[in-house]
Amino acid sequence: MQYLFLISLSSTAQDVIEWSPDYKLKLSDFQSKSTQIGNVNHYSILPASHMDFSFYMSSYEFMLTKNFNSKVSTTFTQSASVLIAPDNELAQDLLKFAQLNFDLTELYARKYRKKLFESKGVLSNVNFFQEAYKGIEQEYNEKVAELGKLTNVGQANIRIEEAQIQVLKEIDELFEFCKSCKPKRKKK
Repeated sequence: MQYLFLISLSSTAQDVIEWSPDYKLKLSDFQSKSTQIGNVNHYSILPASHMDFSFYMSSYEFMLTKNFNSKVSTTFTQSASVLIAPDNELAQDLLKFAQLNFDLTELYARKYRKKLFESKGVLSNVNFFQEAYKGIEQEYNEKVAELGKLTNVGQANIRIEEAQIQVLKEIDELFEFCKSCKPKRKKK
């Protein structure tokens, strides 16, 4: 028996940026046809940051696999990302919020990887990932809303910097759950 599981939104490979601690979003990453800077009297930001989870393996491989870190990705889809601002100054503020959102998505991907690692046993059902995901999406959405309000969607410079530092600190604390990392098994 083979298992295939995929949660993903379609996009092309050239259009997708995978999260990296070294990559910082740029205004040019917002490639939706709706993106506009200048000649508007409103603003909006819709960063297409996603956490994707997929795997394909035999039932034997599944039974022996504990580490699913490489199966969870954090991506940013350029063609689906929208930034609208009346001027470049506000566009830069919105960009800071988009970066915070992208980093936050990676933080919650690491929390999900950790839950997968902690909940996967030899006799786990193939649907164990659904139980591990419970609460992650809701907690993530609540945190994005909280940070949007706290930082005025990136316009409160000191607050956005503090929030960014906190999110990056939490990402570092979950270092064992980066996409390419192998967590240590806890001894009982």
